[in-house]
Amino acid sequence: MTRNERFEQILMLLRDGELLRARDVAARLGVSKRTIWRDMAKLVDYGVPIEGERGVGYILRRPVALPPLVLTQDEMAALHHLLRLAGAHADTRIAAGARTLAAKIRAVMPPDPEEDTPL
Repeated sequence: MTRNERFEQILMLLRDGELLRARDVAARLGVSKRTIWRDMAKLVDYGVPIEGERGVGYILRRPVALPPLVLTQDEMAALHHLLRLAGAHADTRIAAGARTLAAKIRAVMPPDPEEDTPL
């Protein structure tokens, strides 16, 4: 698991709004407590609203979301094309990443009645 993947997993765990101890997160992700301590510090440095400290636990005080993104029809068509190409890539990590990315985008996109081939 890369550091960025670990950051994503940590954020997913923190989204429930409950206090999480570093040892519990570390056990779940298969890393050391020290790694989680460093990751939490780095996420805070990045501006993620995590509160807590070593020995106590960590909590996400407000939801983290990307700012809204408005795409033109041409940009959506390009994104759709690129995700289809990546989904057919020989490297299974790239193909799997394209599928999960497309699912995340579909989850937040309003349905387009004119679109016959959604992401």
